[in-house]
Amino acid sequence: MPENGVAANRKTVSVINLGCAKNEVDSEEMLGQLENRGHQISYSHAPADVPRNTDVLVINTCAFIESAREQSVNTILEALERKKRGEVGRVVVAGCLAQRYPQELAAELPELDGLLGTGQIDQIGPLVEQSLIRTGQITQVNAKPHHTWVDTPTRVRIGAPWTAYLKISEGCDHACTFCSIPSFRGRHVSKPLERILQEAHSLAEQGVQEINLIAQDSTQYGYDLYGEACLPQLLRELSALEKLHWIRLFYCYPSRVNDAIIEAIAHTPRVCHYIDMPLQHADDAILRKMRRPLSGKAYLDLVRRFREAAPDVALRTTFITGFPGETEEHFQNLLAFVEEAQFDRVGVFPYSTEENTPSAALEPKVPARVKNTRRNRLMELQQKISYQRNQNWVGRELEILVEGRSASDPTTAVGRSFRDGPEVDGQVYIARCMALPGTFVKARITQAQAYDLIAEPVAQAWRTPQTSSAL
Repeated sequence: MPENGVAANRKTVSVINLGCAKNEVDSEEMLGQLENRGHQISYSHAPADVPRNTDVLVINTCAFIESAREQSVNTILEALERKKRGEVGRVVVAGCLAQRYPQELAAELPELDGLLGTGQIDQIGPLVEQSLIRTGQITQVNAKPHHTWVDTPTRVRIGAPWTAYLKISEGCDHACTFCSIPSFRGRHVSKPLERILQEAHSLAEQGVQEINLIAQDSTQYGYDLYGEACLPQLLRELSALEKLHWIRLFYCYPSRVNDAIIEAIAHTPRVCHYIDMPLQHADDAILRKMRRPLSGKAYLDLVRRFREAAPDVALRTTFITGFPGETEEHFQNLLAFVEEAQFDRVGVFPYSTEENTPSAALEPKVPARVKNTRRNRLMELQQKISYQRNQNWVGRELEILVEGRSASDPTTAVGRSFRDGPEVDGQVYIARCMALPGTFVKARITQAQAYDLIAEPVAQAWRTPQTSSAL
């Protein structure tokens, strides 16, 4: 019997997830909470996919930048159209958009049945149930968001069974002038170490072989709970879980990266030699305007230290082009930095003006055409660098996590190496390989492309998934 004893009121509830990997974890936890309360749950990619006669549709929204907000609003409008036609009963909006714009959503879309802000995943069940018995709109949004960890680690997985994201903290204490995340995600809150280990163990028992640690700032983990940085300890304790094969770290804030973190990444078994460290820019004047605490020179020193500790480390970062006041000289300094740093992976985003952030008032604004042109110029440079970095692997062997088959050739397996984070990096195509998804294959790299690698299997012996759930 469900732990909350509501099986008699069993309803059909579908969840749509929008946005980042952190939202994906939240949606999985929402589904777990709803299932624990006895409801029949499903996951849908879009309103059109939601089964007819679903009692409640929950949309977990993103509000990070304008394009994400547009996607969230359009999804809500599509869902309300299905409600109007009588195809779904109730529509509840959760997550970042509800937290950031509760009054606007309530006023402009009165047909919404519920609004749930961030950090309140444990309230999704009661809100869904109340929406079915109450008339009018239910709004549950805290004025100051603060994340509360759910009592149970139960998650209903919506991603591939062999890989999972694991959130180690929520919120952010930094004051970057371009970023609105602290306003709707709140201050930094670490998940207790024992809960993380329990969750990782549970995921491993389900067949998960790759854990991707995520947060707004992974490097701040533990300060609020234990008074010191605990990320190295966390990595070491996770590596003791023998059923895990890869542990990957995302979202490191550069000014908090220290020798202990570098050492842990370089020398802890099962921890991938992979670092995701968003830098945002490298010109010192722009960094000061962004309120980023380090300099371009300090960034280069970090890159050097990582590569000295782990020569094969894959370094990933992101940059913003067209920040207010960015001149061609500032941008040239960024290009020169990228040329010198030789990153393996780079993402570039044109600056997005976010209301109520300090940078929104900065002048002069860079025209959209210039922002996009600079973005393309930087990506063209990085494409050449990525190609050269990939060329260094030709003739060498890599362990590949197979995730599917090539659409053009069913005898070619498609997967990722330790150098490739899920969804954001390149892939490895292994010719004449019939290994199942969730399997690790040793392959020899035969060809390099700008983002992907071509390979052939070293032998037809591979590490198979640990449970049938990984197939």
